[in-house]
This record gives sequence, structure tokens and C-alpha cells, in this order.
Amino acid sequence: MPTTEVILTEKIASLGAEADVVKVKRGYARNFLVPSGKALEVTPVTLRRINQLKAKRAEREAAELNEAEEISRKINKLKLTFTLETGETGKAFGSVTAKDIVDRIKSELSIEIDRHSVELERPLKESGAHEVAIKLHHDVASKLTVTIESAAAQEKASEEAAVEGEEAAGGFKAKPKAKHTK
Repeated sequence: MPTTEVILTEKIASLGAEADVVKVKRGYARNFLVPSGKALEVTPVTLRRINQLKAKRAEREAAELNEAEEISRKINKLKLTFTLETGETGKAFGSVTAKDIVDRIKSELSIEIDRHSVELERPLKESGAHEVAIKLHHDVASKLTVTIESAAAQEKASEEAAVEGEEAAGGFKAKPKAKHTK
């Protein structure tokens, strides 16, 4: 297959970033990349334009890095708590997956994160606190504390709090006061 070299003018996931000189099939360059403005043919004039493209690339990468660092600061402060149903032996029914974590981050911080950036070896099933790494950028990673609680333990704690509240009130509930009307 005949190939040709082109200079990319924007980031293309399967090829490279701005100012990269890449070899692609001639038809792909002629029919898609060049007409859509995603690439330029390699000529002496376009080779001089590489410096402008490199500056554009550096600016974009700096903006992505700053955004990733800002998101990382917000995520490092966040502590998520999930409640799972458990059986009598304490084994959890279900688990907390990367998608669950991403959905909770989205609802609490209004930040979109790719679920593949959450680094989980396997879904979380054990109750307790877990450190979860989130890779936001190739230079920026953050740590998130995820706590998993048992639904049965949470119900028991709320029942105990209700009993203590009744004992503090003298063992009975107070009647509401009647309204006086003229």
C-alpha cells in the first residue's frame, strides 16, 4: 500500500498530536485528513508552520495539565461512602465498581471523569475504608478514600440512636401542644 507523510494539525487518537509528522495511507490523507483540515501535506511551507503547531500543542497540553491538577485537588478532599447489603456472615451482596465511583464523583463535584481512569484491580466488596487511585493525566494522579458500610450495621446504629433518644426523653414521647383559638 502506498503511504504518504502528513503533518497533523490537531490531536487524533489513533495517530498522534499536533505537529507530529506521521505516515498514513494516501487515500486516508487525500480523502479525509487533508480535506477536513486535520492534516497538512508535507511541503517546505508546511514544515515552517510546524513551530506554530508545536506552540498550539504546548498550550493545549499545559491547559490539560492545569485542569487535571485542579480536579485532583478536589478529588483528594472528597470522601465517598457507599452502603451495601450484607448477609449474616458479613459478605456483601454486590460491589462498588469504577462506574459507581465515577457516577458519585459526577453527582457530588459535577466533574466528568472517564471510568477507565479509576484504577481498581477488582470491584470493592469488603466493608471498610479503601484508597482508590485515579489517573487524570499522565503526570497527575489522585487518591480517593472510599468507605463501604454494611446496610445491616447502619440500621442497627440508627435503631440504637432512636432508643437512646427515647430514654433521654424519659421513656415516652411528648404530646404536641394544642393550639388555642379565640
